[in-house]
Amino acid sequence: MITIDNLNLHYDKTAGYNTDIKETSTQVIFDLSLTINEGEKVAIIGPSGAGKSSLLHHLYQELQGNAALCSQRQGLVDNLSIYHNIFMGALARHHWLFNLVNLIRPFKKELSNVSSLCQQLELDQPLAKKVDKLSGGQRQRVALARALYQQQNIFIGDEPFSALDPLMASRLLETVLKRHKTVIMVMHDRELAMSAFDRVIALDKGHLVLDSQQHSVDHQQITALYQTSAVA
Repeated sequence: MITIDNLNLHYDKTAGYNTDIKETSTQVIFDLSLTINEGEKVAIIGPSGAGKSSLLHHLYQELQGNAALCSQRQGLVDNLSIYHNIFMGALARHHWLFNLVNLIRPFKKELSNVSSLCQQLELDQPLAKKVDKLSGGQRQRVALARALYQQQNIFIGDEPFSALDPLMASRLLETVLKRHKTVIMVMHDRELAMSAFDRVIALDKGHLVLDSQQHSVDHQQITALYQTSAVA
């Protein structure tokens, strides 16, 4: 599905992520080679600053819009409702006139679809409520719902459950894994990553240090990776 070969990725405040070296850029990924096949469920883990989000951003760009993205930034429009923010995930599926009318006066079918999705994500808030009135965990679920509403085969998530308790995170992860053929996700909870995904990738300081199927993950190596980072 996607292959990267000896990737060297730099970040520049003005140009963003790029493979070109500039005087003002910082290298965030070093000589990384990776293939992710269709149908795989892949967790990306590693200590803070390891380059996880940078790699995920690059993978999303490589897929050229053929994936649903749930990022840490969320990108919610605060003065719009839960319904409007979630429906934005479906804009590409409909004619602009349909979208315009529906955003002004929501259709019953679309309201029902969004309501059903919110129930699956345990988001029990009125759809007309503005997202700036929600808690951090509720906002995260709205962003997740918008990504799911895109109905893509591939889901890419950057710690989409970081504001949720472990039990809620586990339930929502199960929903995401069931709804998408391929999942690539940066995970804060490494124990959940190692138990729920087919494959685990670990980064440290921009380097790929582990790429293993779930059944052969070296738990001691991963524990040592985080401990070393904490000491440093």
